[in-house]
Amino acid sequence: MSATHPSDSPRNALTPQVTQIRATREEARRFTSPERSGVTFSVMARHGSELAVSLAARPVHDLLRGTVVGHRLDRTVRRRGGEAALRWAGRATLDPGDLKRIDVQTLRHGMDLLSSTPDGIGIAPAFWRTVTTSPGRLALLYAGLETEADPHKLLVELRGGAEHASTREIVEVLKHLEGQRRRTIVHASPIVGQLQRLAEAQPPGVAIDFAGVETGSAAAWSGAAGLIAAARAAAPSVLLLGLPTDRGEAAAAAGATHAVFAAMQGLTA
Repeated sequence: MSATHPSDSPRNALTPQVTQIRATREEARRFTSPERSGVTFSVMARHGSELAVSLAARPVHDLLRGTVVGHRLDRTVRRRGGEAALRWAGRATLDPGDLKRIDVQTLRHGMDLLSSTPDGIGIAPAFWRTVTTSPGRLALLYAGLETEADPHKLLVELRGGAEHASTREIVEVLKHLEGQRRRTIVHASPIVGQLQRLAEAQPPGVAIDFAGVETGSAAAWSGAAGLIAAARAAAPSVLLLGLPTDRGEAAAAAGATHAVFAAMQGLTA
């Protein structure tokens, strides 16, 4: 995902143009677009339990343009098997081989959800433990080739550990993926200190889960805007996940470039 918005410099936050933004129904509708039908597939874990992996394609909005520019795969992994699965849950974790299989199958099944917008971007998740190994990166590369995914339009969202890795480790992974023509966005925790540390690796994009970030009051939004500013200082593209639809313009003023909005509740004419 590339940042195409004007700014003082490619790595600085957008200069706020709006000092106070009123949440309106019109703005909420502007940033509303339905998610696509999902798909669920099974993966057998090494320890013997069956995993159900569900994917749904959620629209990615360009915040300044107010348009949908692509879709992001939202992934949920659950264990099947009732009581048998519960017995495993307390003493077994997924090993790197399990994670790699989930990532590969996510690409194979998820590309059908992303392919109906050939001119837009697609964002697919990948576990950090997959991309830190050469076999894991090669598996993702071949899966992308099998699905004929355009490397210029498919971004890999690195999840589950990058924010805790060293700067050197992050830089090495980004270089390896760049060498495979894989564009990347790093999923980060909504913590200013971690975003500031991530800035040392200069990732091309950062994704922040806003579902648990308070945004309702002016004081809460001040803290949220600080998170966005820290993310924009770390990367030229900032994707907010689960952002309330009535905060799209405020998020853009704070420096965010893209968003996957939270589902709207109770909006009536």
